[in-house]
Amino acid sequence: MRIVIAPDSFKECASVAEICAAMAAGVSRAAPNAEILSIPMADGGEGTVDAIVAATRGTHVTLDVTGPLGETVSARYGITGDASVAVIEMAAASGLELIPPDQRDPAIATTRGTGELLVHAIDSGAKRILIGLGGSATNDGGAGFAEALGYRLLDSDGQHLAPGGLALARLHRIDSSGVHQAVKDLDIVGACDVTNPLCGPEGASAIFGPQKGASPTLLQQLDEALLHFGTVAGEQLGVDILTIPRAGAAGGLGGGLVAFAGASLRPGVEFVAETVGLEPAMENSTLVITGEGRIDAQTALGKTPMGVSLCAARHGIPVIAIAGLLGDGWEALLDHGVSEIYDIRSIAKTAEESISAWRPLLEKQAETVVTRWMENKGIQD
Repeated sequence: MRIVIAPDSFKECASVAEICAAMAAGVSRAAPNAEILSIPMADGGEGTVDAIVAATRGTHVTLDVTGPLGETVSARYGITGDASVAVIEMAAASGLELIPPDQRDPAIATTRGTGELLVHAIDSGAKRILIGLGGSATNDGGAGFAEALGYRLLDSDGQHLAPGGLALARLHRIDSSGVHQAVKDLDIVGACDVTNPLCGPEGASAIFGPQKGASPTLLQQLDEALLHFGTVAGEQLGVDILTIPRAGAAGGLGGGLVAFAGASLRPGVEFVAETVGLEPAMENSTLVITGEGRIDAQTALGKTPMGVSLCAARHGIPVIAIAGLLGDGWEALLDHGVSEIYDIRSIAKTAEESISAWRPLLEKQAETVVTRWMENKGIQD
């Protein structure tokens, strides 16, 4: 019997490698003779770099880059074990968590550091690059990212635009004469679990701007600036980013990746699954166990347990999910191939214990649910 363990990390609690190890320990007690195959997973958000590095026995690369407010920050990205794929989380260089709440300002925040990570990965020889689009502090449509690649974004006087989303209202010309030549030869994927367009009531500014510190007045100004930016990009680069889904991800960086780097935008879990070899792992397997820190209604919209269950369904393999806790709407996942859902909060004495003692609780829950599943199926290890 082969059991595949393919969870995401439990955010702010444990890494995906630690979650895999705890689940595997519990499963091995329930089925000591089973072949247990751990596949660290992620959906393009926080933990994606660690998941792919762990699954491929890759490495981390750390360097100083431009932070969201122009300061220098230390950021890292991952390289797969065969050195062919670089994995970047834009939040590492341009993320909201890098800025104290009272200093957040999407009018001036830049994605330049994310572009600097990409250039470093290119120069290091990567041919395929995943950029996770989540947790951004920015609303600049990828303008800073573009400048790091060698684009010049100029106003009507031929002057460089100031950093940030508000300055895009003055964009007049995009000069691509100095762009890094290797960009056009790369396979770049922007990974995101939202489908928001660049502009409008469901766009980057309106939906994500408030959490980045934008006032209602600034939200309107930022949206108008992105609309102007998208119009100019369409005219001068020949790419219509105003109508494509996911362009509004990460303050419009989704659209910027398409316009400036020829990227495709995909659900992150699909790319991660391909990179870590989830599909081949399903062959000849008996059971799949997945999970994440919180399973709720959002999980069924494209997060890791959803992606894993869809993959397992193609092979006719049952899926059990174990979460840190269950939130509103967790039942939605039952309609997408997951047969049973559990959490560790339900077996902890307190909420605090479910965090502080997550490892023994997760091991215990994994052992319990696999034992129960085997008994229900009449399977003897």
